[in-house]
Amino acid sequence: MRNRRSIANAYRGKGSECTERARGRVRLKRLSLTATVALIDQNLRGEANVLRDDCRRVVDSLSIAVLVLDRRLRLLFMNAAAEALFELSFRKAYKLGLPDLLIGAEPFVKGLRHCLASGHPYIERELQLLFPAERAVTVDCTAAPLLERDPPSELLLEMRQVDWRLRINREEHILAQHHSSRALVRNLAHEIKNPLGGLRGAAQLLERELPDPALREYTGIIIGEADRLRNLVDRMLGPNQPHAYDEVSIHEIVERVCALVEAEGTPEIRIDRDYDPSIPPVWGDADRLIQAVLNVLRNAVQALDGRGAIVLRTRVQRQYTIGAKRHKLVARLDVIDDGPGIPPDQQDQIFYPMISGRPNGTGLGLSIAQNIVNQHGGLIECASRPGETVFTLLLPLGKTG
Repeated sequence: MRNRRSIANAYRGKGSECTERARGRVRLKRLSLTATVALIDQNLRGEANVLRDDCRRVVDSLSIAVLVLDRRLRLLFMNAAAEALFELSFRKAYKLGLPDLLIGAEPFVKGLRHCLASGHPYIERELQLLFPAERAVTVDCTAAPLLERDPPSELLLEMRQVDWRLRINREEHILAQHHSSRALVRNLAHEIKNPLGGLRGAAQLLERELPDPALREYTGIIIGEADRLRNLVDRMLGPNQPHAYDEVSIHEIVERVCALVEAEGTPEIRIDRDYDPSIPPVWGDADRLIQAVLNVLRNAVQALDGRGAIVLRTRVQRQYTIGAKRHKLVARLDVIDDGPGIPPDQQDQIFYPMISGRPNGTGLGLSIAQNIVNQHGGLIECASRPGETVFTLLLPLGKTG
């Protein structure tokens, strides 16, 4: 009996030991499974963070401004291009209302609200946005609701700045306009000057044959009008002397022109200077450039009608495109007056010859100035509204002639 009990106790001890071992193995498996799940979860979170960072880098690398707005049009997200467009960091812009960041954008805001309410995309082309400090920007805008919820509670807004493209198109139009008008003037001059020469010669011969000196007054009128028309055609063609290119200072040219204008006696017109002294010399014909700047400045003086202010501002533009050609450096001269402005229907025609907004104007000054600046590889632009007209002369720095 004792042996049987000893054997039974021995088996019980081994059984309990086996049970403890089995339980230990189960606990180890549970711990291993928990650790595995935690490791997988940690890896997934790490991959999600990496993916989120990658997506953020991709969105920040876009040249298009991307914004996310809530139903109240408050900013929830903006990428780096949007920060540059609004000149505001996302940290400061977060939860700010889009209407608070723009001036006079009620129709645009109304379109965004309708987009959220209807669930349909909203598109605006060449939309003028006015930011604080009167900074104007032109954008192509596309808005679409994020359809994760019904009704949508967030709005995705994309803005592409198009000022540069519009400026290039405008400059190409000005250059094409100028070349067309120059070709027309040359052909017209040829057709006018040839018969004028014959008309003048015939009048001189007739004058010699007239017996009565009183009749020579009529031939004198014919000769005088023929000379006047020939001089007018020559002015339309511009100067035809050989070019004398050299390095010239844009500020010396402007000061020379200012001295000429101030000598004409306009005491109630103030001329202010705002110069950038770091502008290097321009490669050009000094006499012709003086004539071009003089024509533009006289146009500003005449627009003021004897009273007002003119600002002459010089700056350097880097990596600037004129027409289809890109220049490393360009000298920029702005002639700004506070006159009544140019009527919108005349702004596209002011560089045509014989186009003038004044009753006694010849319409040749700006046309000749545009021709001279164009011969130097540059361009004259104009932007005008009531109270401010800006003529901008752009001249490449470097040998272009």
